[in-house]
Amino acid sequence: MKRGLSSFALETNKKLSQGIDEKIIKLGNSNVIKTEMKIRRDPDNIYIFEDYPQFQPNLSPKEILQAGSFGGTYFRPIYSSITNKSYGAEVWEELPSDWLQGLDINTLVASSVYNKKVNKYKVKCGSSLEDWEKSGWMNAQDPYGWFQWYCRFFQGRRSEDDERQIGRWVKCAGFNGRWRNYLIGKVYKSGAKYDDVHISPVVRQVLLHWAYALTEKDYVKSAPRLVKKN
Repeated sequence: MKRGLSSFALETNKKLSQGIDEKIIKLGNSNVIKTEMKIRRDPDNIYIFEDYPQFQPNLSPKEILQAGSFGGTYFRPIYSSITNKSYGAEVWEELPSDWLQGLDINTLVASSVYNKKVNKYKVKCGSSLEDWEKSGWMNAQDPYGWFQWYCRFFQGRRSEDDERQIGRWVKCAGFNGRWRNYLIGKVYKSGAKYDDVHISPVVRQVLLHWAYALTEKDYVKSAPRLVKKN
């Protein structure tokens, strides 16, 4: 079920009705707006979005791409069964050029062959596009999935799908997120440091794709709570 825009976003839409970015308007359906809020990070490097305070990633789309993600294949040419359309270079070309600085597009961004060595943690993770489509988690405005939504959201786009996508992030990488807490638990049981890449590298890669990297502060804050709970 589609949810409406937040009240903050609706108000923003009214204020920006005369100055909407035409490029952003083309990125999705007709219920899309462009905000002019400045992106900021708090002292803990968490990104703060005024209209969605529950969404607190600590990695930007640029940082995700530059770290090594999706086996280098995220923006490969695809055919979407959701939109019944094919997509190619026009998708990654919409990204700000500095996000792609130093990256070889053919191997690190739009490769047709998944290469786990490209990933930061040198492991393979994630399901296929077809699996995501069959699961009903894809929205026609972002046929590549969550990360495409995040790239556009980060640039200022707001749409009716924001609450759903942010809700997915909360369940995965939020304070009580499944994979975030799983990683914290594994680190604690192993007696390792929070950033030991040998502990659950697959989960670390998953969280990277969801714009989150475990920090020492998050680990110290959550480990005792999780241990007590279990």
